[in-house]
Amino acid sequence: AKRLYRIMSEHNLLLLHDKPERPKREHKGKIAVAESDMRWCSDGFEFGCDNGEKLRVTFALDCCDREAIDWAASTGGYDSSTVQDVMLRSVEKRFGDRLPDTAVQWLTDNGSAYTAYETRRFARELNLEPCTTAVSSPQSNGMAERFVKTMKEDYIAFMPKPDVRTALRNLA
Repeated sequence: AKRLYRIMSEHNLLLLHDKPERPKREHKGKIAVAESDMRWCSDGFEFGCDNGEKLRVTFALDCCDREAIDWAASTGGYDSSTVQDVMLRSVEKRFGDRLPDTAVQWLTDNGSAYTAYETRRFARELNLEPCTTAVSSPQSNGMAERFVKTMKEDYIAFMPKPDVRTALRNLA
């Protein structure tokens, strides 16, 4: 099939798409920062257990050292309360019972759990500055995207996960 597609493409025999291809936007920004607790990024991913159950994980990383500050997993969907839990525990782990002196950037994609009014309000209460990526631009949150890829390819693909309980134990 690949060879046939290549030959048809070389001879301009493929059907045109309804939508013209969008121009590629060059990404020159840097996600990494020089010091810890200046910028954190967050995202989520889903994987299936052997018995068919799905587990959804939400996490926060420090953009300096790429340390996973906190994470939460559930069999439900991604929701703003899970994101808020990860935010709060991240602040508690890094700053104890006080808030950061200077705002920490909270870089995420445009998922509804992150863009919800309550999530953004809660972030500001914790002195986190919500920053979302450009729409349809996952490269802008590349550190979190790379973490997802590494987790799926290097850990989850090989860990025993017959059910949610075992998968959670192995993730921890």
